[in-house]
Amino acid sequence: MERSLTKVRIFFAAALAASLAPLAATAQSMTPMRGEVRSFTDAFAVRVFPGNPYDQRIRVEVHVYDQDFQPVDAQITPRAFLLAGQASRPVLVVVPFDGATERKVRICTESIPFPGEQTQIRAQICGKFFGHRRF
Repeated sequence: MERSLTKVRIFFAAALAASLAPLAATAQSMTPMRGEVRSFTDAFAVRVFPGNPYDQRIRVEVHVYDQDFQPVDAQITPRAFLLAGQASRPVLVVVPFDGATERKVRICTESIPFPGEQTQIRAQICGKFFGHRRF
């Protein structure tokens, strides 16, 4: 009897997890998630579109990191902003080559919790971008 009760609990836990999976799939987004850019200057530019799938607004910050997640001194316009529910907006990121001919970076969109809110989760989604400098 105890064994069948355990099987029933496992079945219901699996059913609950499967029913919640679509909710997790509607998390914060950013497009594109990958890119390769060729540039004739000492920097390359990427336009990304952070998205908010929720009904309420969120505060968003955009950051640039190298392959080891060390911050990169990139120009980001706008760097931080409020994003309405069900909306997205363009963000221009200009990454310097710093003397190299190639540069791999991660551009990350981070949702910042509002002070005093119940949920204080800081979500982050990152895309990989590869810049090639042509002379």
